Amino acid sequence: MKIGIIGSGNMGRSLGILWAEQGHEVFFGARTAEKGQAVAEFAGRDTQGGTNDQAAAFGEVLLYSARGVNPAEVLTSIDVLAGKIVIDPNNSTIPEGFAYEPIVKSLAETLAEQVPKAIVVKAFNTMAQEVFELAPEPLKKHRVSAFVASDDATARQTVMNLAEEIGFVPIDCGMLRNARLIEGLGDFIRFMIIGQQQGGYATISVNVLPESESESKRLGGRQPSALK
Repeated sequence: MKIGIIGSGNMGRSLGILWAEQGHEVFFGARTAEKGQAVAEFAGRDTQGGTNDQAAAFGEVLLYSARGVNPAEVLTSIDVLAGKIVIDPNNSTIPEGFAYEPIVKSLAETLAEQVPKAIVVKAFNTMAQEVFELAPEPLKKHRVSAFVASDDATARQTVMNLAEEIGFVPIDCGMLRNARLIEGLGDFIRFMIIGQQQGGYATISVNVLPESESESKRLGGRQPSALK
């Protein structure tokens, strides 16, 4: 698969290198061709580098790591994104004291409005860059969840596959509206990493537990409730 990295900072560089290791064709884009080429030279593995416009034209799947920046300000034309999967791994700026406002519209939903002909997928915003150093091994044994949301089921599955290849356990989170919840998880994990000083290896894993084998129902079982 051809993957274009729009914005080759820590997140873009790390994911691009990991996907290149899995045999994907990767093009690192940056504000200048020189910076993109420098990242590609560092990455090796026959990766390419250049401008963000070149990365956008190259990729079938694009990682858009320019947080909160309208693609119209990053690319010469957003028409190049038409029909392509655009992964949004971004979180909002951390406010003073981690006093976040309620998320009424996610960054991913805003991005989808800005590039209506693209297929936006929310993913990779709930782990720090440090975690990628463990991918794919020994990361797999830790079963770290990668939450994925998009209105397009095929695009969602494509990104889930990309997450699984590099050692994550993908979690299908349904429609893009649910990116509001995923971005809230991103805010929480950054609170744990920075606010609670757990470090960059604090992660979230979803585990499905077996039903109790006890027949006594000593706790009374689930009673009818107005809560769904």
